[in-house]
Amino acid sequence: MNKEKILEEILNEVDKHPEIMSRREALKYLSVSPLAASLLAGSTIGAASAVASDAKGKIVIVGGGLAGMSTAARLSNTLSNADITVIEPDPKSVSYQPGQTLVAAGLWEKSDITYNRDDFLPSGVKLIKGSVTAFDPDNNKVTVDGNQELSYDQLVIATGLMLNYGAIKGLDGVITSSGTDNAAVKETIGKNGLHSIYFSEGAEATWKGIEELIAKAKAHTGSEKLQAVFTHPNTPIKCGGAPKKIMYLTNARLVEAGVRDKVELTFYPNGGSMFGVPEYHEAILQQYKDRGFKWNYAHNLTEVDTANKVAVFDHHWKEKGEFDKDLEEYEMIVKHERVEVKYDFMHVTPPMKAPDVVANSKIGSDKGWVPVTKETLQHVAYKNVWCLGDVAAVPMGKTGGSVRKQYKVLIDNLVASMEGKTELPAAYGGYTVCPLITNIGTVMLAEFDWSKKPTPSFPLDPTKERWIWWLLKVYALKPMTIYGMLPGKA
Repeated sequence: MNKEKILEEILNEVDKHPEIMSRREALKYLSVSPLAASLLAGSTIGAASAVASDAKGKIVIVGGGLAGMSTAARLSNTLSNADITVIEPDPKSVSYQPGQTLVAAGLWEKSDITYNRDDFLPSGVKLIKGSVTAFDPDNNKVTVDGNQELSYDQLVIATGLMLNYGAIKGLDGVITSSGTDNAAVKETIGKNGLHSIYFSEGAEATWKGIEELIAKAKAHTGSEKLQAVFTHPNTPIKCGGAPKKIMYLTNARLVEAGVRDKVELTFYPNGGSMFGVPEYHEAILQQYKDRGFKWNYAHNLTEVDTANKVAVFDHHWKEKGEFDKDLEEYEMIVKHERVEVKYDFMHVTPPMKAPDVVANSKIGSDKGWVPVTKETLQHVAYKNVWCLGDVAAVPMGKTGGSVRKQYKVLIDNLVASMEGKTELPAAYGGYTVCPLITNIGTVMLAEFDWSKKPTPSFPLDPTKERWIWWLLKVYALKPMTIYGMLPGKA
């Protein structure tokens, strides 16, 4: 798909909500935004225009989501004699996960974010519709579905991560990015005021939950406000801004319905700040104050009593203990307090972890994630193993914006390695982007890298909420991702 077609797809998205933005406004922004220009240019000028490499070798990619399939496509464009196999069981693996927040807010339908894996399989790339059940990096092999061995010269890990709802007492099930049965999770999530946007069915149910909260608020006559609770766990998570996005959007819908004064919205993050970049932390904190939100740091959700609608948090903090004369410092003792919170509506962000097959193998680390040199994305122990996306052990890298930078670096380095080069040419600087939806019609575009400093692509204050970033987030990024990045171009 060329630049003109992607542009038309963007404008078609704009046409769905003319009350927020017109085509004229959209075209004006797209013409002046360096970020949009680079993405649109990348959709037509990319690996396919470069000189193809004659490097030979069998490449196996484990995972056919955005990271895996984009990598397969760009490798296919780059290698003149490509031998690439993707292993992926989920027929919907390339579905647009960033859109789940918008489904949960009633702005999109689930069908707007659902795409078929097989429609995006690059020409010449082989597909195994199964799951890797064992890694043997010492012998350059993987096992598929417990019985099929597959050898490789180069291995790319792009499995994504697991949504570990079952780690919270009272909830059940684990959802992986490779499409497991969600039946166990749906026994508790998606009903009776308890919701989660982190899987598509859950996002769809969240919108119904918000509608139910609005109806309950309209009928509410008591003096005590209804309680809407939002959580952030004590593990790394994909899209760290999502727990706040759904809070902002729930607020927007309550305001729109005229019942915001009847509902108290409270955020319970495990950490001690709103965002890892100080400038964005301060901006979000001010937005929370302006909207009348409440928040309680250092609270990790550990249990849910779904029948009585009670959430249990581990409130934790440190206190000074005895003074160590040798170290000349005080021992810091972690204290814990059980906190019970009643809710009428709660959004749960589940604990997340690497898939067990990765964590329990030689390619995993003691924390499960795949250990790579963060700049090159090459495994620290196995030089023909590479990793990107949510499962990679790199700082602040679990977003689609990260993958857009990572997959190009990984491919340049993998191909150089196949060509026998001793020095890897490309380096990932940790860039990622979090389009933080703050209202229906406004977004704060948080761009940053490992420096933990804002790295804006546009000469505007990145801590401000703007409608032009709404255009990028809601209308532009999906077509650019699906028709630019998945074919390995953007």
